[in-house]
Amino acid sequence: MTWWEAVVLGLVQGLTEFLPVSSSAHLRIVGELLPGGGDPGAAFTAITQIGTESAVLLYFRRDIARICVAWWRALTGKDGTGWRARMGAADPDARMAWWIALGSVPIVVLGLAFEDSIKGPFRNLYLVAATLAVFAVVLGWADKVGAKVRSLDQLTGRHAILFGLAQAMALIPGVSRSGGTITAGLLMGYTREAAARYSFLLAIPAVLGSGLQQLVTSVDDFGDPGTPGLGVIALATLIAFAVGYLVIIGFLKIVSTYSYQPFVVYRIALAVVVVLLIWVGALEPVSDAVV
Repeated sequence: MTWWEAVVLGLVQGLTEFLPVSSSAHLRIVGELLPGGGDPGAAFTAITQIGTESAVLLYFRRDIARICVAWWRALTGKDGTGWRARMGAADPDARMAWWIALGSVPIVVLGLAFEDSIKGPFRNLYLVAATLAVFAVVLGWADKVGAKVRSLDQLTGRHAILFGLAQAMALIPGVSRSGGTITAGLLMGYTREAAARYSFLLAIPAVLGSGLQQLVTSVDDFGDPGTPGLGVIALATLIAFAVGYLVIIGFLKIVSTYSYQPFVVYRIALAVVVVLLIWVGALEPVSDAVV
């Protein structure tokens, strides 16, 4: 991977991570379309997501600090010594910390269980195209029929698990982590903004954990034949951070006013383009990634 290819992939990661269009699918597709390129791999994708999640930490720093302080107060009995009080019964911010932890369980369990598939079979471009199209339809339907009345203060443990299961589906490129969680939120009656904000917060432990785990386990492999070097990965991650921060600002404003229909149309169109590019030989459906 050259430096300019890292710039392109960093831009792609930053632009698509928070939109319901699947950043991993875009990296898979764009990486192979670059001259002499190929699938940058699941590890590269996970590590560059550290950049976009760092943007989330920066943008939501006050919310995160408030949630952490409230959780610690409740846990240490400052809001009451009963177990309900320690679980945040008296403070929605303390409850949010527990709901983020609970919602992160599915993606951790399934990510470890299907690690080999995530790095291999799940990156087949026919599967990516199918998930792009199918979940576009589901997102459009959810946006149309969702009640859009629930706020995050009304989040429950059951809903946290359902959000988490939806997020875990994004282990397959093309589903979209934000798209999956937002779709689940709309179907459960949450407003577009509430579903989007929880999607951002829920991703923090899972995505940062995955990225750091991949960085630690793959660091000795980067730079070997068929793998990107650490320098270009660092560049792509930095660009993803800067671009991702700007996208967060714009996306939260957009979802408060407009529907998700443009993203639905885009996903379906991209799925069609991917299949056509495979048929004409411009894309190889099977991943060639080493890492």
